[in-house]
Amino acid sequence: MSTPEKLLQMVIAVAVFFAVVAAILLLTQRLRSRRGELVQSAAFILPALLLICLGLLYPAIKTIYLSFTTGAINHTRFAGFDNYKTIFTTKTYITVLENTAMWVVLTPIIATAIGLVYAVLIDRSSFERIAKALVFLPMAISLVGASIIWKFVYDPNIGLLNAITGKLGLGSDHTWYASLESHPWNNVWLIIILIWVQTGFAMTVLSAAIKAIPADIVEAARLDGVGAFQMFRHITVPSIRPTLIVVLTTITIATLKAFDIIQTIAAGGAYHTSVLAYEFYFQQFKSANTGLASALAVLIFVLVTPIVVYNVRQMRRAR
Repeated sequence: MSTPEKLLQMVIAVAVFFAVVAAILLLTQRLRSRRGELVQSAAFILPALLLICLGLLYPAIKTIYLSFTTGAINHTRFAGFDNYKTIFTTKTYITVLENTAMWVVLTPIIATAIGLVYAVLIDRSSFERIAKALVFLPMAISLVGASIIWKFVYDPNIGLLNAITGKLGLGSDHTWYASLESHPWNNVWLIIILIWVQTGFAMTVLSAAIKAIPADIVEAARLDGVGAFQMFRHITVPSIRPTLIVVLTTITIATLKAFDIIQTIAAGGAYHTSVLAYEFYFQQFKSANTGLASALAVLIFVLVTPIVVYNVRQMRRAR
């Protein structure tokens, strides 16, 4: 399709949108009664509901159905729970599940802990803005870009880590990430990249929460002779607990969806560094194995749902 045709389609779509909005506004202006208010509400809500059904509900139902099938998308046959059995009984996928659990446990806890400590240390300091900007900067980089940066850091020949260890007299010939070997530290080196990116998010949100702590509580604690650690433990952390939960759950959800790092660093390498999101798209969906890919997608959805529900409940309690 040529560029003029695309522009024409965009113009037509915008024109149709404004025509529909104008028709709704004209109709609702003529109907001033209670029935008119209902028509007005329906006119604005129904298109949104239609888009939700087409964009979210139908794909979700279709994915759940495909998770019980096998074969290509146009030649599927019912397979029952075979795909789920494969995920939980095959050695390869058990390793994938273990890797995913490692990512989900380490990344949110470490990123949130570092962000919290950093936010407390720089709070109301003279260089607070610069310090925040430096830590938040990785958030402006895509995960692919961050992975490329750390790929150079881990490089055994020109990498920054080997340069640092060489200066410290610890040797400069270390292989930090062995892409073709099942090394136990490989997952850790990949997790560090996501921690580096997510720490800025945690620091920014938690810093805002710390500044929202009532000043009279802080002053009263200082007058009572409360030390810095006790202030952190008994005043700061309890006061920002709802925000801590939001940060932890948000980073957890982002971790479950992350596959960019593995694809960039490992370049589709061995399964020993794979996680559910990577396995779902790059290994199964692109191989036209829609049944197993859908089962993996459903599993990710099942893992994310309790986190979202818990997050919403905590936010309601905080209100």
